[in-house]
Amino acid sequence: MKEENKLKEIAKVFFKLGSIAFGGPAAHIAMMEDEVVKKRKWMSQQDFLDMIGATNIIPGPNSTEMTMHCGHERGGVKGMFVAGICFIFPAVFITLIFSWLYQQYGQLPEVEPFIYGIKPAVIAIIIAAIYRLGKKSLKNITLGVLGTLTLIACLLGVNEIIALFSCGLAGLLIHALRSTNKTLSLVSPLLLLQVASTTGVAKVFLTFLKVGAILYGSGYVLFAYLDKELVETGLLARQELIDAIAVGQFTPGPILSTATFVGYQLGGFWGSIAATIGIFLPSFIFVMILNPLIPRIRKSKTISAFIDAVNIAAVALIVAVTFQMAQESLSDWRTTTIATLSILAVFIFKKMNSAFIVVGGALLGYLLTFI
Repeated sequence: MKEENKLKEIAKVFFKLGSIAFGGPAAHIAMMEDEVVKKRKWMSQQDFLDMIGATNIIPGPNSTEMTMHCGHERGGVKGMFVAGICFIFPAVFITLIFSWLYQQYGQLPEVEPFIYGIKPAVIAIIIAAIYRLGKKSLKNITLGVLGTLTLIACLLGVNEIIALFSCGLAGLLIHALRSTNKTLSLVSPLLLLQVASTTGVAKVFLTFLKVGAILYGSGYVLFAYLDKELVETGLLARQELIDAIAVGQFTPGPILSTATFVGYQLGGFWGSIAATIGIFLPSFIFVMILNPLIPRIRKSKTISAFIDAVNIAAVALIVAVTFQMAQESLSDWRTTTIATLSILAVFIFKKMNSAFIVVGGALLGYLLTFI
């Protein structure tokens, strides 16, 4: 396929995903796996798993970085930028509209009735992805034990990054004990970004650039970072930050589109653009550097042991997130019914596009609110 056609294909896939990907990083990755591995076969299940592992060991929003990895795999550096931008754009555009409405009228429009059925439907999509990824990542009993321990740790409230790295290090230790060569060679790059205080749009850009460069874990951790950077310094009211997080949750695509909303409150339209570019730019740089190295890293048995453990830990993290989502989303018979029907649909009609599950859940949720 010609490069131009590949880029168009990448743009189409990730613009669609950016428009329908509700439910947070776990849901986004599940939909991505369905589109690029199961349906289009751009890469193997193992390659996809390795990319999940890679996104978990660098700063930035996991699901957005996964779009970049997938785009890079399909269309090189150009594909990486096309995939990332197309995935981010719908959320940013919708958030810009909400930002303007919020500044004009001082409150957010009521959208809960429209997303009532989406959350339980998304759970079904994630469960299907867990089943496929779990089968591939569960290579032996040892990894099964490590994955189970990681899941238990997450459910008990252990920080997800600590749990993931602990599992990876445990995998390394077990490999070292089994190997005749006990010498381990590890490279741990440390990226730090210190920015000077400036004014206006430049300050907004640099603030969000710093956050994007050090943000670990899911996008939900963003709340704590922005609270420290903006609320405690008096630049933003806490209620405005809470409303910004709400916008990030009920719009499709990455929750980091919250930055667009906050940037708009701080500096109008150009403030929103500066914040958006600032928070996502580090991810493009990290992925551009890391993606070509993944195949070489996989060739090392020592580092492969770490990646295999990180992969099974990543699946365990997704299971833990899904469990928490189910507790929050399945609040009554309506949401339970939607989730059950969605699970049946994804496993019976295996070729069904995940977009239909999302739209179907939304429709069913809206209809059931009248009963």
